[in-house]
Amino acid sequence: MNQQTSKPATQGTKYMEITKESLETGLRGVPVGYCTTSSVDAQKGLFYVGQAVEELAERDPAEVIYLLFNKTWPTAAQSAEFAKQLVAAQQVPPAVLASFATLPRTGHPMKWLVHALNTLGMVDASGDYRKDALSLTAKIPVLVAAIFRVREGWGAPLAPRADLGYMENFVYMLGVPGLDADKTAKLTKLMRVFDVLHFDHGGGNLSTFVGKAVASGQADLYESLGAAMAALAGPLHGKANQECLEFVQECVVKVGDKLNADGVRDMIRQKLANKEVIFGFGHAVLRVEDPRARALRALGEKICPDDTNFKMVKLLTEVVPPILGTNPKISNPHPNVDSASGSLLMACGLTNPDYYTVLFGLSRVVGIAAQIIYERCEARLGKGTPIIRPAYFYSPTGTAKGEAEILSSG
Repeated sequence: MNQQTSKPATQGTKYMEITKESLETGLRGVPVGYCTTSSVDAQKGLFYVGQAVEELAERDPAEVIYLLFNKTWPTAAQSAEFAKQLVAAQQVPPAVLASFATLPRTGHPMKWLVHALNTLGMVDASGDYRKDALSLTAKIPVLVAAIFRVREGWGAPLAPRADLGYMENFVYMLGVPGLDADKTAKLTKLMRVFDVLHFDHGGGNLSTFVGKAVASGQADLYESLGAAMAALAGPLHGKANQECLEFVQECVVKVGDKLNADGVRDMIRQKLANKEVIFGFGHAVLRVEDPRARALRALGEKICPDDTNFKMVKLLTEVVPPILGTNPKISNPHPNVDSASGSLLMACGLTNPDYYTVLFGLSRVVGIAAQIIYERCEARLGKGTPIIRPAYFYSPTGTAKGEAEILSSG
């Protein structure tokens, strides 16, 4: 980048011009490459390989994984073979699971997940990104279920079964104490949809970009995804579903017996007057309602329609957008995926919100791994993308003394 404006190729999409005003903006709107797995359209939502994610929400998770890895739906024979490959690769070396017993339970579950990926990489990494992506995709449900069980004191990790589907196996390995058959079935339905909806989200979100940046230095898949999960752990990224649940619960308490549109409307207006944050609404890219939020609410109507938190989620969806929409500074007043996910997880028996980001990571590992395969094995006719190294301009003050001063200087 130089003093003049640089206009990147847009391929029909309008991107920001790269100027000095682009500095220290988190690369927002700056195109840096291609994403072959998914895309986010501001007016239409999220797509996996060109297909609307809302239409895929109830597809079998393993088939959607196949789609992201291969860019096509599997035939019946391919689906059966892929399921066999996942089963064959799902056993986690005992030493990895045994290491969990040495970890402080005061450490956040996301720190445990980073540890799990790093430790697994010590014994499982082959250096072949495709092979390792399949291996880790098979093993990540085992790792996450074991984190729950060991950290929560539910007992020793449960071995995966060969006769269960991808998320069915995960729920079995969780073995949530006190969960009856009905709630187990509901949690399984939720995790199938939750998993699919969170697999991927374009190429530029923080965790995905970090994972690909680390892999650009030819770090192995496990190191790259460990870094990606550290990025996901931040409160501005993966913790949003937990914060949204806490917000919903607070709203339930505040309205008390006024759990209706009028009561919620009054409460939201008071929060805005107090300059409080309204969680679960808006999106960095979308300018319409997040289709994943609709998919989760549709599922909620089937599995927990009478849950108090879910009722609040629906009321907030009805009440908040018209109120926020009156503010010209708000470009998207609509619900996002995090508006509903935490409340549904709570309703289905996963009652500790500290783990919700780990569940996000359980899913997102798949999409990031698929994107790393492209960048390391397929991009630039198989040469792979070069190591990430953006340019920075030297300035002793940066923008610390005022943005206008530094941006106007020659």
